[in-house]
Amino acid sequence: MEFIRGLNNVKPQHSGCVLTIGKFDGVHLGHQAVLANVLEKARALGLPATVMVFEPQPEEVFTPNTAPARISPLREKYELLKQQGVDRLLAVRFNAAFARQTAETFVHDLLVDKLAVKFLVVGDDFRFGQGRKGDFGMLQKAGEKYGFEVVSTQSFTMHANRISSTAVRQALASSDFSLAQQMLGRPFAIYGRVVHGEKKGRTIGFPTANVMLKRCRTPIHGVFAVRVKVDDNTFNGVANIGTRPTLNGERNQLEVHIFDLSADLYGKPISVFPVSKIRNEERFASFEALKMQIQQDAAKARLLLE
Repeated sequence: MEFIRGLNNVKPQHSGCVLTIGKFDGVHLGHQAVLANVLEKARALGLPATVMVFEPQPEEVFTPNTAPARISPLREKYELLKQQGVDRLLAVRFNAAFARQTAETFVHDLLVDKLAVKFLVVGDDFRFGQGRKGDFGMLQKAGEKYGFEVVSTQSFTMHANRISSTAVRQALASSDFSLAQQMLGRPFAIYGRVVHGEKKGRTIGFPTANVMLKRCRTPIHGVFAVRVKVDDNTFNGVANIGTRPTLNGERNQLEVHIFDLSADLYGKPISVFPVSKIRNEERFASFEALKMQIQQDAAKARLLLE
């Protein structure tokens, strides 16, 4: 799958496509139903199936404190879309300047001139352009004028109409991982590369693999019993997802202690699958109190994962 980062990298050879625009956060079964139809139309027309997303997401620019948690960051979204058979992913940089352009400019300059869209699939609640003045009806009129067809995603997702990114987030927030799996079509996981941490866990016999979370907000927080995939092997473990308040942490990160594994994981990609929530993250009066709690968490995780 071709990845185009930024409109400046849209070249003449990218002209002509079947396009869908959306967040595709999680690439859940509802999204997969839409993508299957986009792919079918693209094959029929002999054109590349293209997905357009905005990075960062508009809410992350305008209302960062209340923006929805990310189920899948861009890198993960790329992999999931690739698995669905999408030909191109176009990540448009969303900023104040882009938001100021008129709806007419968005349609004429981007959809028509740059991409030469032949078939467009969007949600019927899609809003775009300065003041969010562009809408589905405007796109339909533009399609009649410029010669492309516009279809609503709703026409493709009737069998999955209760599946949404919001519903997946709600399932994850309530630690209902089996429900989240049903909607995603796969177990929810956090992926990342292990980085060097402060190595505090080593001093209490609980070395951790640390992964920085490059999401504005994560859909889950707290301490969890987890399964961890390293290379092609799966291990049990206990993980903390949050800011580590006892250690005055500020960055959002994942720390996972993997049971019965002493290998050096620095630089390795790992996949962490939460199975059951143990407790919320909390601040302890001392490092010693934290150490005692971690021992209890690990014991509980072992029982939950048996």
